[in-house]
Amino acid sequence: MRDLEEFDAFYRDAGERLLLQTYALTGDLTAARGAVRDSFIVAWHHWRKVSRLDDPETSVRPHAWRHAQRRHTARLWHKESGIDAEVKATLDALATLTLTQRKVLLLTQLATASMPQMAREVGLPLEEAERELQTAASKFALARDIAASEIPMQFEGLAQVTSAVRFPRAPIVRRAGAARRRTHTTVGAVGVVAVFLLTGSLVTDATGVRPNLDFSGGTTSAGPSAGAPSAAPPEVVLDASTLLTEAQVERSAPTRTWSIRRTGDNSAGSGLIAPCQQARYADPRGSAALVRTFAASPAGRKPQAVVHQLTEESTSPRAARRAYATALEWYGACLVERVQLLGTRTVGFVGDQAMVMTLRSFDSPLQTMSVGIARTGAYVTTTITTVRDDAPPDVDGAASLLADAVDGLCTLPDAGRCAGAPRLADAVPLPVGTAPAMLSELDLPPVTGVELPWAGTEPRRAVTNVAATRCDDASFQGRYEGKAFTNNLTRTFVIPQAKLSVRFGITETVASLPQKRAVRFVESIRRRLAGCADKDLGTDVVRVSQVDEGTTAITVWDLTTEISDNESVRYSMAILRSGTSVAQLTFVPSGKATLPDGTFVAVAQRALQRLGRLPRP
Repeated sequence: MRDLEEFDAFYRDAGERLLLQTYALTGDLTAARGAVRDSFIVAWHHWRKVSRLDDPETSVRPHAWRHAQRRHTARLWHKESGIDAEVKATLDALATLTLTQRKVLLLTQLATASMPQMAREVGLPLEEAERELQTAASKFALARDIAASEIPMQFEGLAQVTSAVRFPRAPIVRRAGAARRRTHTTVGAVGVVAVFLLTGSLVTDATGVRPNLDFSGGTTSAGPSAGAPSAAPPEVVLDASTLLTEAQVERSAPTRTWSIRRTGDNSAGSGLIAPCQQARYADPRGSAALVRTFAASPAGRKPQAVVHQLTEESTSPRAARRAYATALEWYGACLVERVQLLGTRTVGFVGDQAMVMTLRSFDSPLQTMSVGIARTGAYVTTTITTVRDDAPPDVDGAASLLADAVDGLCTLPDAGRCAGAPRLADAVPLPVGTAPAMLSELDLPPVTGVELPWAGTEPRRAVTNVAATRCDDASFQGRYEGKAFTNNLTRTFVIPQAKLSVRFGITETVASLPQKRAVRFVESIRRRLAGCADKDLGTDVVRVSQVDEGTTAITVWDLTTEISDNESVRYSMAILRSGTSVAQLTFVPSGKATLPDGTFVAVAQRALQRLGRLPRP
């Protein structure tokens, strides 16, 4: 009962005020009243969340304004026929303003928004919002040929127009909100959706009556010809107030001073805010999108840094799940040359799904990116922190920033879980290419002295194991202890434009065996390498590392083999096992074109992470 009384009081108090604002914004009374009506229906649908806000009107107003903008005529400014000359003059004066200027003027003249709140609602830094307000007031006063002090009086005529509009009674709005909630629940059930599609039936209230919410004051009827409202377009509730703030970015990177550089819908330019992003939006059919950019200038020894946030609202959680998967693929399978995936981590207790990936672009200027992607209900948000150096990325800071981004969305209609304290856990890299169990170009670090990209051959059946060394001569085809190798593939990575030795490159060969045989196969390679120097006096073998953990095993060696009295080749080799999957990895340098110390071990560890995707024998 208390909820009913609180909503009804809020509806009576804010309804006419929002209608006046929305009419002034669009100049379209029909669009304005429909938008305000729907905004209160949505507010009742999510009243438990909306009522907890300090000022529920700040949640309803952006929704009403956006719907009115979408619904009014395709012409830039719509004028009602037969309106009073003074009202027409006021609408014409408002039409001379940009949309942002109209919003800042109306928020200060027709709403109770403070200056900081006004700036947040339009998505601008406070100083920029104040400049827009000054410009708006000057242009409006000039168009109406009045002093700035007379601006408030110009809206009295508009208020007389909107005061004559009949609002539906609060119980009707609540019934429509309840019906909307039931519709959402029904659509979630596949069987009922099928019935809905086949029969065209509509959800009604308990009496079978569908309320008519036309502001003209129609009657209700149980019949199909009663003029029940058509389904409203998807509600858009995303606005600048849901985005990260300067204070939140500074918490994640406290040693820098951050400022907002841009906020918009990402419709300008290419829309690509990060190197790996493949399209403007992860959900091209989404309801809304906003992007905000923060920047920190170089300070002392700290290089330049930028933070981007891209938030998208989908029409349903199911569509948002697809958008989340698309965003993950952009970065987890980045197609940009000379970009290396450094790490992948899941983020627990942040929204419904969350992950952080770290990448490094080796093109000049070198950049390190921490990319956080999360979904809460129908919303997907991506935070990208880019720093121009090769320092270790701040993964904890990236997770904290992502949590703040989710908390800005989780109180909205159709949102899901909020964020607690982020819990990071190492994760297997996302699958890449046609052979997801093998390395890709994205896994490979740069070669010293070479500023050109790696290129991999297409994976092919491992008839010959090019990764084998003279010590082990391992074969990944035929049979081992009476069981056939399966899923055997091989591929080689080279830098074709670098004109290096024909021996240069990284080669990987993989295959599957029953688990006990896979264990014995790895042990046999280890034994051969351990005795190689005694049997082959022209080869030196140094074991660099060996780790056996559960169902995985990895050993890395450095080898030097004499080819002639005057020439020898130094190279690295690793043998790997993950469950029933085995792999051999070899790197042969060319002169000064080599991998920095310890880097081959990291490549072998990445190969082990991916190897677990190989099918069982």
